[in-house]
Amino acid sequence: MKTFPKITHLIYDLDGLLLDTEPLHAKVNQMLASRYDKFIDPSLMCKLRGRKSHDSAKLIIEMLEIPLTVEAYLAEKDAIIYQYYANVPPLEGAVELTQHLAAHHIPQAIATSSSSRPYAAKIQSYQQWFSIFQCVIQGDDPELKQGKPAPDIFLLAAQRLGAKPENCLVFEDALAGVTAAKAAGMSVVAVPAADMDKQLYLEADQILNSLSEFQPQQWQLPSFC
Repeated sequence: MKTFPKITHLIYDLDGLLLDTEPLHAKVNQMLASRYDKFIDPSLMCKLRGRKSHDSAKLIIEMLEIPLTVEAYLAEKDAIIYQYYANVPPLEGAVELTQHLAAHHIPQAIATSSSSRPYAAKIQSYQQWFSIFQCVIQGDDPELKQGKPAPDIFLLAAQRLGAKPENCLVFEDALAGVTAAKAAGMSVVAVPAADMDKQLYLEADQILNSLSEFQPQQWQLPSFC
C-alpha cells in the first residue's frame, strides 16, 4: 500500500466536496445565461469551480459577454438559488470520514470560497455535523486577502488550526483549490466531479472518485475499524 507524508490536520473545501452543490450552481448559472441566449460549456464550468461567487460571476459575464454588472448577476442568481440550499445532500463518504476523524480527535477545518450568508444557508440542515470542525474560513473572512487559486485561504486555516502547512492535507474537487493548496505547501487529495477530466488533476498527490475511497492509514491517520 502506498504511503504519504504524516498528516496531523485536515482541511476541506465545501461545495462539490462535502456538499453536492455544484450541480445546483451549474443549473442556476445556465438558467441565467440562457436569458441572454448564452451557453456555459464544460471548459468554462471547470474554471468556475472553487472560486468566490464574485469571481465566478465576473468570469461568466466576461466570457459570455452578458450585459450585467457582477452585482446585478449575483442578485439574479441569489433570487433563485437560496430556496434550494436546504435540500442539498452530502456527497458520498463525507459524513463518515469527517465524523470518523473527529472521533479520533484529529483537528479539521473547512476552507470555502462561500461567504457567510450562503455558507449558513447550505449547512442549515446539518448543524450537528458541521459542529465537529475546529474552524471555518469563509470567502468574506476579513483576514482573507485573495481567494483560490491563491494559497491564502489554506494558509489562514492552518494558522488558526495551529498547524504547519506540510502537516495539512487538503481535500478539493476544484482545480483552483488544488492549485491553491499546493501553493500553500500542503498535500492534496483531489475528488473531481464525474464529468471532469482527471488528467487535469495530476498536480494532486492523490485522485479519488469519492471520499468513501479515502484510506486514512495511507496518511498515517486512524484507519476505519
